[in-house]
Amino acid sequence: MSSKDYMKYTPQEFLNKTPKELGFFFPAEFYPHKSTWLSWPHKELSWPGKIEKIYAPYAQFIAEVSKGEEVNINVVSVEMKDFAMNYIEKTNANLDMINFYIHPTNDAWCRDHGPAFVINPHSLEHKKAIVNWNYNAWGDKYPPYDLDNEIPLHIAKEERLPVFNPGIVMEGGSVEFNGKGTVLTSKSCLLNKNRNPHLNQSQIEEYLKNYYGVNQVLWIDEGIVGDDTDGHIDDTVRFINENTVLAVVENNKNDENYHILQQNLKQLKAMKLSDGSPLQVIELPMPEPVYYDGCRLPASYANFYIANKSVIVPIFNGENDKRALDIIKKCFPNRNVIGIDSTDIIWGLGSFHCLSQQEPAI
Repeated sequence: MSSKDYMKYTPQEFLNKTPKELGFFFPAEFYPHKSTWLSWPHKELSWPGKIEKIYAPYAQFIAEVSKGEEVNINVVSVEMKDFAMNYIEKTNANLDMINFYIHPTNDAWCRDHGPAFVINPHSLEHKKAIVNWNYNAWGDKYPPYDLDNEIPLHIAKEERLPVFNPGIVMEGGSVEFNGKGTVLTSKSCLLNKNRNPHLNQSQIEEYLKNYYGVNQVLWIDEGIVGDDTDGHIDDTVRFINENTVLAVVENNKNDENYHILQQNLKQLKAMKLSDGSPLQVIELPMPEPVYYDGCRLPASYANFYIANKSVIVPIFNGENDKRALDIIKKCFPNRNVIGIDSTDIIWGLGSFHCLSQQEPAI
């Protein structure tokens, strides 16, 4: 896409300053949404042998989100839009809240290739902008990704929003926010040399602070087994309010995730927020291991999505499903907590949070 397509909405002062310098910040997911952005799945290599099985639960996810906010769906063509509507119309979706955009994509993981919306409630003119991070499909694992890398610019043009261009690789699933100046992330992902090999930890922290508008970066070590993103935080630790996280734990000491998650838990319990208060930690069980075609999949209840009226949780037909849903319900008393079967979707190595990106209301 030509830079002229979006630069005309970016004031000159935006080109010389960071979002933080201009008063922008990335709000927490539990902040009110204007909409949710998705990219309709179509890459069979992401779900080899079962892509046709994911459309029904994916459409049900859309239906639940549509009850409280707009759902904006990137599609490759009008034919794909019609294909998608065939599934969505079979649900109880609010069709008036469903919008389609012909924004071609390589894959479906909008959390990572979609726009990072930052807001400035105190601005008189520009209250929302987009941070256009570079995207390289988790360390160049799954080329091509050129179309995905253009999605933030397509949406910026569509909504006439200013754009910030940090010039480094960053993925939405690798960062988790409390909306009050703190971001959580993992060393295994952000310090991996397949993303930004020219940057050290302190330099990456500066990018996080300047472009997400935060003051504090908190680190855990690792992600879960089977996660091809090198350890995205949205499979392990999630903020439920400004000072509390849900953190997944494995109770089976013989499971390969046990020691990884115990180490993360130890680190989380020692953390303090920027105001000096301790980070509150609620433990969330892991599901029983999910395998397909001999592969351990990154199944996690932490990959839930917080919509305006609901929290949509991936479940896996296991004995821990109910326990996890009960814990999450207590954390979100003012939202409907809904479990949707993700045993087919997780074969793509991600679930509902990985597939979605929120646009804040302002």
